[in-house]
Amino acid sequence: MNKILIIGDIMGRPGRLALSQVLPLWKTEYQPDVVIGNVENLTHGKGIIARHIEDLNAIGFDVYTSGNHVFDSGPRAEECFEKFHNIVRPANYLTLDDSFSSPPFQGGVAGGQGGHVPGQGFYRFSKNNQQYLVINFGGQVFFDKQYRGTIGNPFFAFDEIYNQEAQKDDIIIVDLHAEATSEKNAFAWHVDGRATIMYGTHTHIPTADTKILPKGLAFQTDIGMTGAKDSVLGVKPESSLAPYLETGKFKLEIPEEGPAIANALLVELEGNKVIKMERLQQEVDI
Repeated sequence: MNKILIIGDIMGRPGRLALSQVLPLWKTEYQPDVVIGNVENLTHGKGIIARHIEDLNAIGFDVYTSGNHVFDSGPRAEECFEKFHNIVRPANYLTLDDSFSSPPFQGGVAGGQGGHVPGQGFYRFSKNNQQYLVINFGGQVFFDKQYRGTIGNPFFAFDEIYNQEAQKDDIIIVDLHAEATSEKNAFAWHVDGRATIMYGTHTHIPTADTKILPKGLAFQTDIGMTGAKDSVLGVKPESSLAPYLETGKFKLEIPEEGPAIANALLVELEGNKVIKMERLQQEVDI
């Protein structure tokens, strides 16, 4: 039996501190074979730095996916992709803004091989004699302008990577970092029978639709965030309220203390066949 523990968007310091408490408990109780987390919000809510990835490595993560904010930490994000090959960025990232670095990044291909967008869009590894292929995509609906560059069609990008990289008996895990629930659900039906597990990230709110599709795909529209509980998607309420109340602009300010909440998805498999899914949620003080 294989067990996969998947953590949604890890939001800043509260998310990191919450996982330092919760993940060891979950690992003891559920004994997952593989732990995956989305790190696009890891550093102050936007981007990644090496020190924070090292903190997560120390508590037992195997793979990291990401999304639209992963490059917001600038050259420090590029450093992470060079140092840690188990960090995956959206595979359908085609170009990155020239302002990111010099020379400009351009012309990335779907799988992240041969282009100039930092990192790669998938990661293959073996653990306990089982092959895993983890793939990350970015959505387009209501969302394509949120990327630091050009994002391509995730449906076509999946087809390309699957045709080139999938091997017999793989456990194929897909994170679609997207805004629209309709896009995530349609994508699930597109990959059902090919991917093993597909889930959504980005909206920071866990959905109650955990299910197995007719051809065996384990699916949840969004896993939800791990971050400050008394917040608006991980941000201080007053910072989020300001634009709605027309008292100022939105500021991404993250609570530094108080309760935090961790959300996750646990999937159990026999070989590469899903037999059970369970949503996990744990509140802790940080």
